[in-house]
Amino acid sequence: MTSARWSRGEYTTVLLAILAGTTALLTASGQTWASGSVVLPDPLAPASVALSGDEVTRTVSALGWAGLAGVAALVASRGKARRVLGVPVAGFGAVAAYDIWHSTRGSELTRLASEQSAVDGPISGPTVHTAWPVLAAAGAVLLVAAGVATVVRGGAWPVMGSRYDRHGSADANRAGEPAELWKTLDSGVDPTLGPVSDDVTAESSSATATSAPATDTNVDSKES
Repeated sequence: MTSARWSRGEYTTVLLAILAGTTALLTASGQTWASGSVVLPDPLAPASVALSGDEVTRTVSALGWAGLAGVAALVASRGKARRVLGVPVAGFGAVAAYDIWHSTRGSELTRLASEQSAVDGPISGPTVHTAWPVLAAAGAVLLVAAGVATVVRGGAWPVMGSRYDRHGSADANRAGEPAELWKTLDSGVDPTLGPVSDDVTAESSSATATSAPATDTNVDSKES
């Protein structure tokens, strides 16, 4: 595999990792992470309490959206600027991972359940629904890995818009000059169908040079 293909593969893998990580964070944040109940005096039945990811940790959803913005920034950047952008992407993942760990501890969940409950009373549980916090944590790890890879290797990855560089613009401007357009029309080519090629320019120049003596001969015959 060539170096260019290897760089493109790395670049694509990192972008997909960021997308997967942010999708995991955003998906998990809307699911139920823990549930418990409030013990009420007899004969009242316990009141159930459910905590979603957004209620357990308020940063996971926001960091997921920030990660999506990071994808657009990485695509639009290049060189050192792209490598610098890897730092906040890794930071988003690190902050999300810490917040997930901190917010799913038993004491923290009990406090949150007490705050979210509509009635007062001792909290039984709560029980963590492991799948969604684990999914969010996996997404956070993907962001960290993608950010670190961007810092280390981002400068070697492909960039967008290389076909719109200064050299290409200069060629396009030359093709649109009035003299070139007149030569193209003289050769019978419609300039609106595409850029003026070197072959057409040479052909039109040759045709102009050939027709010039004929004009001089006509002028001389009229003078005589």
